[in-house]
Amino acid sequence: MRLKRVQVRDYRSVNDSGEFEVEHDKTILVGINEAGKTCLLTAIEQINAPKSRPVFRALTDYPRARYTEVQRGERDESDVEVVVATFVLDDDDRGAITAVAPGFGDIDGYTFARKLDNNAWHRINGGPEAKQFREVEEDLARARKALARVEGLDEDLLVRFDAAKASFAPSTVLAGDEAEELDAVLAEATVEIDEDNERELARLRRLRAELSVGQQRAAALKVIEGRLPKFVYYSTYFQVRPRINLKSLAAREAAGDVEDDVDFGNLCLLKIVGLTAAELAELADGAPNKDSYRYSSEQYEAALKAYQDKLDDRGHRLNAASVSLTQQIREVWGDEQVTLRFNADGHYLKVSVVDDLGVEVELDQRSEGFRWLVSFFVVFRAQSEGDLKDAILLLDEPGLSLHALKQQQFRYTVGKLAGTNQVIYTTHSPFMVGSDELDLVRIVEMKDRVSGTKVHTRVAVDDPASLYPLQAALGYELAQSMFTQTRNLVCEGYTDMLYVEALNMAAADVGSGFRHAVALVPASSASKVIYYVTVLVSQTLKVAALLDSDQAGHKAAEQDELVAMLDKKRILRTKDFAPGTVKGPEIEDLLRETLVKVARDRCDWDVEQVAALQPQRRLVEILTKEVTGFSKLKLARAFMTWLGEKGFEGLTADEQEAVQKFFTTTNKALA
Repeated sequence: MRLKRVQVRDYRSVNDSGEFEVEHDKTILVGINEAGKTCLLTAIEQINAPKSRPVFRALTDYPRARYTEVQRGERDESDVEVVVATFVLDDDDRGAITAVAPGFGDIDGYTFARKLDNNAWHRINGGPEAKQFREVEEDLARARKALARVEGLDEDLLVRFDAAKASFAPSTVLAGDEAEELDAVLAEATVEIDEDNERELARLRRLRAELSVGQQRAAALKVIEGRLPKFVYYSTYFQVRPRINLKSLAAREAAGDVEDDVDFGNLCLLKIVGLTAAELAELADGAPNKDSYRYSSEQYEAALKAYQDKLDDRGHRLNAASVSLTQQIREVWGDEQVTLRFNADGHYLKVSVVDDLGVEVELDQRSEGFRWLVSFFVVFRAQSEGDLKDAILLLDEPGLSLHALKQQQFRYTVGKLAGTNQVIYTTHSPFMVGSDELDLVRIVEMKDRVSGTKVHTRVAVDDPASLYPLQAALGYELAQSMFTQTRNLVCEGYTDMLYVEALNMAAADVGSGFRHAVALVPASSASKVIYYVTVLVSQTLKVAALLDSDQAGHKAAEQDELVAMLDKKRILRTKDFAPGTVKGPEIEDLLRETLVKVARDRCDWDVEQVAALQPQRRLVEILTKEVTGFSKLKLARAFMTWLGEKGFEGLTADEQEAVQKFFTTTNKALA
């Protein structure tokens, strides 16, 4: 089961986030400080949070400016749906459902909502609908009348028939215990009706079938609720301390006086080890006193052995936790020599780090970034209750204290997690957003406190500062890509780069695409291509330029300086590849037929008829004229998603031929 869509309302800074799509593997919530990113994650967590996490409280969680609505009784906590989530089901989910409800194997999904009073409702989307009692009331009356005419009938059956009917109100759905009782009565009634009375027997079969729908629906709901994924939240504020006073922590636990900001990380560490603070503190009191067993040496030996066994068990547990966490940290930190070590020292549990020289230092003597990484893996594993299978991971501003390069490495770790677990994380760091992940980004914005936190799927917001991490990420990736690859293809614009990159990934699956690694460099416009080419050629790199065949592209292609640096064979024009009869084609015209369908199906822009009637007109020109608010970027992103689902062979034959020709020509130009 995977989270597909979610909406948060009436929670702290969020009045209504709007419903937004969640990606299958990884979703990135990007926004400035105080935009409400943390509020979104902590609300989403409550869909199915670990038991140790706090629940909703109206006093602290309902929007403060409107809290009097709850105080005055204008809004009841049971009416406030804080988070509503829709899930898509996988084959395992459907198999579990059909095992108990054969008629519900093709349902569309599952919706779950958590209210401010911490109660919830849920529903299955699609599948046969259970009827209300009023829809079968007449048939039940006729069945009861037929049953009453049976000679020698036990009156108790009629009494139970009437009682079962009376348990329903007209609007009650035929489901639950009441439906089971009514079905049992109808089953007995079927035996009593004469076998030649086909009309009444058919009526009873029809009634039982209607009851079966409700019972199957209830059974399917119960199964799918049991498969609801755990939501595991991690915040930077949860830290593992280098020295844990076990007696003090045990006393605070016993008194219910645990402080999350101080103790939460330490308790998570103990949870991984599998021992409580009290159990470890008891071992620290030392071996049993021999004087206490002066009259029984056998009891003393038994007590001493039990104590030694506990010490061994403690040592094994601490060692196992150390080894496991060390392996995870090495993957991100990039240092195979670093080792994490947990030691029980009297009434203290110490967390230390051993370097390649064998020097052991306490955790707080290492960098803030390293301490954060240790705390992340400790809390992360403990919160998931030791089993990450199907858990949805909510990471709040991960890696802020890591160096930029370590943030990039950690981003790859998040990518690995997303291979097995759905991940949603917040950030305002450009190094936590890759240029190939822009379709995974959701912009979180708070224009003002009145409108509250909003989530935008499109990269279009009121506050430009919200987009800064994306701009910085693109700038960094651009700067890095310009000189790291031997082969470079300069494109006119960013959307051109997206199309080429997506097509290359899809073509690679069928054994085509770029023969060697090629850096794609967007130049912002045709007129700026010359400047990027100049810089790249000066580094003795192999360079080609892809230009549209419109007026701007033609003008750029005819520049003497560009021709002198690249010669004609490395100045690629879209007219040389585009199928059809478009005059002055742009890159979108290489994919004209597919993009017309993508625009219609994914963006609700229907220009199919106009495009068919005007085959010589450029597609972007048609869309700009016919569609209000047309966005080249939105179309490109929709195509990337479509191509990821359909693959290269989803393109038309002419488009495949055009793209193959483009890659063949480009490979020759960059050989």
